[in-house]
Amino acid sequence: MRILLTNDDGIFAPGLAALYRVLIGLGEVVVVAPADSQSGTSHSVTFFEPLACTPVEIADLFKGFGVYGSPADCVKLACMALHKEPIDLVVAGINSGANVGINVYYSGTVAAAMEAAFLRIPSVALSLAAEPDMDFDRAAELGVSLLAKLLPLQSGDVININIPRLSLGTPKGLRVVPQATGGFHEYYIPTKNGRAGTFYQLAGGGHRPEAAPADTTALAEGFITVTALLADMTNHAKTLALKSQLDSIES
Repeated sequence: MRILLTNDDGIFAPGLAALYRVLIGLGEVVVVAPADSQSGTSHSVTFFEPLACTPVEIADLFKGFGVYGSPADCVKLACMALHKEPIDLVVAGINSGANVGINVYYSGTVAAAMEAAFLRIPSVALSLAAEPDMDFDRAAELGVSLLAKLLPLQSGDVININIPRLSLGTPKGLRVVPQATGGFHEYYIPTKNGRAGTFYQLAGGGHRPEAAPADTTALAEGFITVTALLADMTNHAKTLALKSQLDSIES
Protein backbone atom coordinates (compact mmCIF):
# COMPACT_ATOMS: atom_id res chain seq x y z
CA MET A 1 0.00 0.00 0.00
CA ARG A 2 1.31 3.43 -1.00
CA ILE A 3 0.32 6.15 1.48
CA LEU A 4 0.53 9.89 0.88
CA LEU A 5 1.22 11.77 4.13
CA THR A 6 0.45 15.47 4.32
CA ASN A 7 -0.73 18.07 6.86
CA ASP A 8 -1.49 21.76 7.30
CA ASP A 9 1.06 22.58 10.02
CA GLY A 10 3.93 22.30 7.55
CA ILE A 11 6.43 19.65 6.56
CA PHE A 12 8.65 20.45 9.57
CA ALA A 13 5.83 19.96 12.11
CA PRO A 14 6.48 17.39 14.87
CA GLY A 15 3.04 15.85 14.36
CA LEU A 16 3.88 14.86 10.80
CA ALA A 17 7.20 13.27 11.80
CA ALA A 18 5.57 11.33 14.63
CA LEU A 19 2.88 10.03 12.29
CA TYR A 20 5.44 9.04 9.65
CA ARG A 21 7.37 6.90 12.17
CA VAL A 22 4.32 4.79 12.91
CA LEU A 23 2.64 4.91 9.51
CA ILE A 24 5.54 3.16 7.77
CA GLY A 25 4.39 0.02 9.52
CA LEU A 26 1.37 -0.04 7.19
CA GLY A 27 3.12 0.48 3.87
CA GLU A 28 5.25 2.76 1.72
CA VAL A 29 4.84 6.38 2.83
CA VAL A 30 5.53 9.38 0.60
CA VAL A 31 5.45 12.88 2.06
CA VAL A 32 4.18 15.99 0.29
CA ALA A 33 3.25 18.78 2.69
CA PRO A 34 3.15 22.58 2.85
CA ALA A 35 6.54 24.25 3.17
CA ASP A 36 5.14 26.39 6.01
CA SER A 37 2.05 26.48 8.20
CA GLN A 38 -1.27 26.55 6.36
CA SER A 39 -3.58 26.18 9.35
CA GLY A 40 -7.06 27.53 8.75
CA THR A 41 -6.66 27.69 4.97
CA SER A 42 -9.64 25.37 4.50
CA HIS A 43 -9.94 24.06 0.92
CA SER A 44 -8.11 26.84 -0.87
CA VAL A 45 -6.14 25.95 -4.00
CA THR A 46 -3.64 27.87 -6.09
CA PHE A 47 -5.00 28.84 -9.50
CA PHE A 48 -3.29 31.95 -10.83
CA GLU A 49 0.38 31.30 -10.13
CA PRO A 50 2.67 28.27 -10.34
CA LEU A 51 3.34 26.18 -7.25
CA ALA A 52 6.90 26.20 -5.93
CA CYS A 53 7.99 22.76 -4.77
CA THR A 54 11.30 21.80 -3.21
CA PRO A 55 12.82 18.50 -1.98
CA VAL A 56 13.06 18.34 1.82
CA GLU A 57 14.90 15.92 4.11
CA ILE A 58 13.80 15.71 7.74
CA ALA A 59 16.51 14.62 10.20
CA ASP A 60 17.36 11.48 8.23
CA LEU A 61 13.78 10.34 8.84
CA PHE A 62 12.31 10.86 5.39
CA LYS A 63 12.71 12.70 2.12
CA GLY A 64 9.69 14.48 0.78
CA PHE A 65 8.48 17.59 -0.99
CA GLY A 66 7.67 20.95 0.56
CA VAL A 67 5.02 22.83 -1.42
CA TYR A 68 4.47 26.57 -1.19
CA GLY A 69 0.73 26.16 -1.28
CA SER A 70 -2.24 24.78 0.61
CA PRO A 71 -2.81 21.22 1.87
CA ALA A 72 -5.28 20.68 -1.00
CA ASP A 73 -2.56 21.85 -3.40
CA CYS A 74 -0.23 19.24 -1.91
CA VAL A 75 -2.64 16.38 -2.51
CA LYS A 76 -3.45 17.46 -6.07
CA LEU A 77 0.20 17.97 -6.96
CA ALA A 78 1.34 14.72 -5.34
CA CYS A 79 -1.26 12.59 -7.08
CA MET A 80 -1.18 14.31 -10.47
CA ALA A 81 2.49 15.20 -10.96
CA LEU A 82 4.99 14.17 -8.28
CA HIS A 83 4.20 10.46 -8.06
CA LYS A 84 3.54 8.35 -11.13
CA GLU A 85 2.51 5.33 -9.06
CA PRO A 86 -1.09 5.39 -7.78
CA ILE A 87 -1.74 6.54 -4.22
CA ASP A 88 -3.83 4.05 -2.26
CA LEU A 89 -4.49 6.12 0.84
CA VAL A 90 -4.06 9.75 1.94
CA VAL A 91 -3.40 10.51 5.60
CA ALA A 92 -3.41 14.11 6.84
CA GLY A 93 -1.98 15.01 10.24
CA ILE A 94 -1.25 14.89 13.02
CA ASN A 95 -2.85 18.30 13.36
CA SER A 96 -1.90 20.41 16.36
CA GLY A 97 -5.41 20.97 17.68
CA ALA A 98 -8.71 19.20 17.24
CA ASN A 99 -10.75 19.44 14.05
CA VAL A 100 -14.30 18.91 15.26
CA GLY A 101 -17.60 20.73 14.85
CA ILE A 102 -17.60 23.70 12.52
CA ASN A 103 -13.80 23.78 12.62
CA VAL A 104 -13.95 20.93 10.11
CA TYR A 105 -14.86 23.54 7.49
CA TYR A 106 -11.87 25.76 8.32
CA SER A 107 -9.33 22.96 8.58
CA GLY A 108 -6.58 22.51 6.02
CA THR A 109 -6.03 19.02 7.42
CA VAL A 110 -9.59 17.94 6.66
CA ALA A 111 -9.42 19.74 3.30
CA ALA A 112 -6.44 17.60 2.30
CA ALA A 113 -8.43 14.49 3.09
CA MET A 114 -11.43 15.85 1.19
CA GLU A 115 -9.27 16.63 -1.85
CA ALA A 116 -8.29 12.97 -1.87
CA ALA A 117 -11.98 12.07 -1.98
CA PHE A 118 -12.40 14.25 -5.07
CA LEU A 119 -9.68 12.11 -6.65
CA ARG A 120 -11.49 8.92 -5.54
CA ILE A 121 -8.78 8.06 -3.01
CA PRO A 122 -9.74 7.03 0.53
CA SER A 123 -8.40 9.33 3.22
CA VAL A 124 -8.04 9.94 6.94
CA ALA A 125 -7.63 13.23 8.82
CA LEU A 126 -5.98 12.82 12.22
CA SER A 127 -5.90 15.56 14.86
CA LEU A 128 -4.87 15.89 18.51
CA ALA A 129 -6.64 18.19 20.95
CA ALA A 130 -4.49 21.20 21.79
CA GLU A 131 -2.68 21.58 25.10
CA PRO A 132 0.70 23.01 26.19
CA ASP A 133 2.57 19.69 25.94
CA MET A 134 1.45 17.75 22.86
CA ASP A 135 2.29 14.04 22.90
CA PHE A 136 2.36 13.44 19.16
CA ASP A 137 4.17 10.11 19.49
CA ARG A 138 1.40 8.62 21.61
CA ALA A 139 -1.25 10.18 19.38
CA ALA A 140 0.39 8.58 16.33
CA GLU A 141 0.33 5.17 17.98
CA LEU A 142 -3.35 5.53 18.86
CA GLY A 143 -4.30 6.95 15.47
CA VAL A 144 -2.49 4.39 13.34
CA SER A 145 -3.73 1.52 15.50
CA LEU A 146 -7.28 2.70 14.83
CA LEU A 147 -6.55 3.26 11.14
CA ALA A 148 -5.33 -0.31 10.79
CA LYS A 149 -8.68 -1.53 12.11
CA LEU A 150 -10.55 0.62 9.58
CA LEU A 151 -8.69 -0.71 6.54
CA PRO A 152 -9.49 -1.32 3.81
CA LEU A 153 -11.33 1.93 3.18
CA GLN A 154 -13.44 2.46 0.09
CA SER A 155 -12.78 4.86 -2.76
CA GLY A 156 -13.75 8.36 -1.71
CA ASP A 157 -14.09 7.61 2.02
CA VAL A 158 -13.12 10.48 4.34
CA ILE A 159 -12.64 9.54 8.00
CA ASN A 160 -12.06 12.29 10.54
CA ILE A 161 -10.31 11.08 13.72
CA ASN A 162 -9.69 13.25 16.78
CA ILE A 163 -7.70 12.29 19.86
CA PRO A 164 -8.44 13.97 23.22
CA ARG A 165 -5.90 15.67 25.46
CA LEU A 166 -3.46 12.94 26.45
CA SER A 167 -2.21 14.75 29.57
CA LEU A 168 -5.48 13.60 31.17
CA GLY A 169 -4.46 9.98 30.70
CA THR A 170 -5.47 7.19 28.36
CA PRO A 171 -8.56 8.01 26.28
CA LYS A 172 -11.76 6.61 27.79
CA GLY A 173 -12.55 4.75 24.62
CA LEU A 174 -13.87 5.31 21.14
CA ARG A 175 -17.01 7.10 19.98
CA VAL A 176 -18.34 7.03 16.41
CA VAL A 177 -20.29 10.27 16.29
CA PRO A 178 -21.61 12.87 13.84
CA GLN A 179 -20.04 16.28 13.31
CA ALA A 180 -21.42 18.91 15.66
CA THR A 181 -23.04 21.95 14.11
CA GLY A 182 -23.64 24.09 17.19
CA GLY A 183 -20.35 25.91 16.89
CA PHE A 184 -18.11 27.32 19.59
CA HIS A 185 -18.31 30.28 21.94
CA GLU A 186 -16.34 32.79 19.85
CA TYR A 187 -15.70 36.50 20.12
CA TYR A 188 -13.29 39.19 18.90
CA ILE A 189 -10.88 41.13 21.09
CA PRO A 190 -10.39 44.69 19.79
CA THR A 191 -7.02 46.42 20.09
CA LYS A 192 -6.42 50.05 19.21
CA ASN A 193 -3.29 50.65 17.16
CA GLY A 194 -2.97 54.39 16.68
CA ARG A 195 -3.38 55.57 13.13
CA ALA A 196 -3.73 52.01 11.85
CA GLY A 197 -7.15 51.82 13.47
CA THR A 198 -8.45 48.81 15.34
CA PHE A 199 -7.31 45.21 15.09
CA TYR A 200 -9.65 42.36 16.00
CA GLN A 201 -8.27 39.07 17.33
CA LEU A 202 -10.58 36.07 17.12
CA ALA A 203 -10.79 34.19 20.41
CA GLY A 204 -13.13 31.64 21.91
CA GLY A 205 -13.88 29.01 24.46
CA GLY A 206 -15.58 25.64 24.52
CA HIS A 207 -18.25 24.21 22.28
CA ARG A 208 -21.92 25.07 22.57
CA PRO A 209 -24.27 22.40 23.92
CA GLU A 210 -25.44 19.72 21.49
CA ALA A 211 -28.83 18.02 21.62
CA ALA A 212 -27.31 14.64 20.74
CA PRO A 213 -23.86 13.04 21.06
CA ALA A 214 -21.41 14.67 18.64
CA ASP A 215 -17.68 14.96 17.97
CA THR A 216 -17.21 18.09 20.12
CA THR A 217 -18.90 16.67 23.21
CA ALA A 218 -17.36 13.21 22.97
CA LEU A 219 -13.87 14.64 22.54
CA ALA A 220 -14.32 16.95 25.54
CA GLU A 221 -15.38 13.92 27.58
CA GLY A 222 -12.07 12.22 26.79
CA PHE A 223 -13.01 9.87 23.96
CA ILE A 224 -11.33 9.35 20.61
CA THR A 225 -13.87 10.43 18.01
CA VAL A 226 -14.45 8.97 14.56
CA THR A 227 -16.67 10.71 12.01
CA ALA A 228 -17.26 9.78 8.38
CA LEU A 229 -17.47 12.88 6.18
CA LEU A 230 -18.91 13.40 2.70
CA ALA A 231 -17.48 15.34 -0.19
CA ASP A 232 -21.06 15.88 -1.41
CA MET A 233 -22.46 18.99 0.31
CA THR A 234 -25.85 18.68 -1.40
CA ASN A 235 -28.90 18.81 0.84
CA HIS A 236 -30.66 16.08 -1.11
CA ALA A 237 -33.96 16.27 0.77
CA LYS A 238 -34.19 20.04 0.28
CA THR A 239 -33.14 19.74 -3.36
CA LEU A 240 -35.98 17.29 -4.03
CA ALA A 241 -38.42 19.57 -2.24
CA LEU A 242 -37.28 22.55 -4.31
CA LYS A 243 -37.59 20.54 -7.52
CA SER A 244 -41.12 19.55 -6.63
CA GLN A 245 -42.00 23.13 -5.69
CA LEU A 246 -40.53 24.70 -8.82
CA ASP A 247 -41.83 21.99 -11.14
CA SER A 248 -45.35 22.63 -9.89
CA ILE A 249 -44.95 26.36 -10.52
CA GLU A 250 -43.67 25.85 -14.06
CA SER A 251 -46.47 23.47 -14.92
